Amino acid sequence: MSAGTTTARISQRISAIAESATLAVDAKAKALKAAGRPVIGFGAGEPDFPTPDYIVQAAIEAAGQPKYHRYSPAGGLPELKKAIAEKTLRDSGYQVDPSQVLVTNGGKQAVYNTFATLVDPGDEVIIPTPFWTTYPEAIRLAGGVPVEVFAGPEQGYLVTVEQLETAVTDRTKILLFVSPSNPTGAVYSPEQVAEIGKWAASKGLWVVTDEIYEHLTYDGVEFTSIATAAPELGDKVVILNGVAKTYAMTGWRVGWMIGPADVIKAATNLQSHATSNVSNIMQVAAAAALTGPLTAVDEMKVAFDRRRKAIVAGLNAIDGVECPTPTGAFYVYADVRGLLGKEFETSNGPVRPSTSAELATLILDEVEVAVVPGEAFGPSGYVRLSYALGDEDLAEGVRRIQEFLGKAK
Repeated sequence: MSAGTTTARISQRISAIAESATLAVDAKAKALKAAGRPVIGFGAGEPDFPTPDYIVQAAIEAAGQPKYHRYSPAGGLPELKKAIAEKTLRDSGYQVDPSQVLVTNGGKQAVYNTFATLVDPGDEVIIPTPFWTTYPEAIRLAGGVPVEVFAGPEQGYLVTVEQLETAVTDRTKILLFVSPSNPTGAVYSPEQVAEIGKWAASKGLWVVTDEIYEHLTYDGVEFTSIATAAPELGDKVVILNGVAKTYAMTGWRVGWMIGPADVIKAATNLQSHATSNVSNIMQVAAAAALTGPLTAVDEMKVAFDRRRKAIVAGLNAIDGVECPTPTGAFYVYADVRGLLGKEFETSNGPVRPSTSAELATLILDEVEVAVVPGEAFGPSGYVRLSYALGDEDLAEGVRRIQEFLGKAK
């Protein structure tokens, strides 16, 4: 290197990554709360319930067994991979061999592994929008190009085959499919899932499907796995999943990816150099979750359903806010475009927010309620609120939002 030549301290690849907006909002809310402020956070998608006792007990017992104090296969404990294969057949009707499973450090590593394994520089990945914040960043890290296809509240946040058709080019390799959706809570009908899957197969595309909210649906709405609904896809499907949402295990960090043997082998090679095996104790706990009853999940759903109805009613009572009723996950995605440009009285004088990011900042600063702006998931003009928090906090948070936004001029 010649004298005077300078290099960037941080690589361009990593510098281009945006911080997770949902985690950033959650961290700010928790920091304010730790400082004694009465902040209510609707930011992170994290159930407020404790992990069921039988899962915790399995982890405690595993911690006392010396065999779990050692390295284990990078791809996952055999007993967990078997449990994942059996659970997938039970819940999705999709049969896989345990060798087609890779256990990952949370769902996010499954997302990263998948795109790193499938995507070459310049490959395009169609992303129905609004999307979860991590998807485009993982695609870009792999050298891919996210192609957003936006579906607004007018169509229930559900993309159509006609929209997808307009996004396909000769560089398109993958369709990302998520139902139930984070951030919108939208769920595609079995017929829509089959139609989209058949279309992707006709284009020769891979489908990467995130099914982590599969057990969280309401109003009699069914979860449908695209892997089962569209057999035309053959082996060009990768399923992403994990225990975090269904079993209130966000902090345990166990996810997985399911796919054809060659893809899973390649992704396992990657993980063997990145992190090696997931914590054995956490894997044993995940196996207990998957092989145990769904009773605790059903009990949580009762609370989620109650909160879902309360938050939708509370937000729709505000002039300028339109909040469709979600049928899955534990989020609402409220349309706040009717409030942008209006005047709000604040501690620093009148303010006219022009974006949902500015509006979210005002709500946090003025009434100490944290919501995530639409810019984190796609276009401006929306806010996401998780209703996975306690009933009292939810009611108080909505009341504060109503009081502040109701004064818009």
